[in-house]
Amino acid sequence: MELIDTHTHIYEPEFDEDRRQTMERAAEAGVGRLLFPAIDSGSHERMLAVCRDYPGRCLPMMGLHPTSVNDNPQWRRELDTVERMLAAPPVERFYGVGEIGLDLYWSADWEREQTEALHAQIELALKYGLPVAIHTRNAWPQMLEVLACYRGRGLRGVMHAFCDSEEHYRRVKRLGGFKFGLGGVTTYKKGGGAELVPRMELEDMVLETDSPYLPPVPFRGRRNESAYIPYICEHIARLKGVAAEAVAEATTRNAVELFGLEA
Repeated sequence: MELIDTHTHIYEPEFDEDRRQTMERAAEAGVGRLLFPAIDSGSHERMLAVCRDYPGRCLPMMGLHPTSVNDNPQWRRELDTVERMLAAPPVERFYGVGEIGLDLYWSADWEREQTEALHAQIELALKYGLPVAIHTRNAWPQMLEVLACYRGRGLRGVMHAFCDSEEHYRRVKRLGGFKFGLGGVTTYKKGGGAELVPRMELEDMVLETDSPYLPPVPFRGRRNESAYIPYICEHIARLKGVAAEAVAEATTRNAVELFGLEA
């Protein structure tokens, strides 16, 4: 059974010295396809170059990360770039609009701008029929308010790096169309996974690493990579009391359906 990493940044400089070996390790671990969320125009070409090097395996998204809005007088130009890229992809296709969202962890001073950028990119996702990859940090009340605006309009996507409360899980689930990206934080003792994951349905989950960030146990303190997806899969299986194969099958099916991949 193929595993899919639905959120990784292996196009970032942290992998410049061993990207080929990183891809080989992922393949050996059974991780066939990797979805790349964009950050901003500073990394677009790097991301697209890796996708061209690994066609069919590295699959790009396009979007503006919320922290790239902060203290950036050019953020609306960045949005124009996202729109232009989605209208005329320089690759075969984009598989989603992301990484978009709200991040008030570093500063709440840019909440209005981040919210405007989020709405604009959700509208682009709806226009082009693409799923979204949504980042939420220290902004759950605001995020739920934004998502509620799109109830019934067919919005779908992934709540990236999800390890929040059961209440948030239930509220997003009621909106319909969303999966929840489970990664390394799920394996942490204080990450909340032990309480949350048993209450989640397999049909709602996809796997992700967010590499090079947030490595799972037993790799904390190291650079994360897609080859660690099986550790996340197996940990979820233990928490759910099911076979790892069942988690692999469900999460791969969910990712294929959500992102319109070949089965």
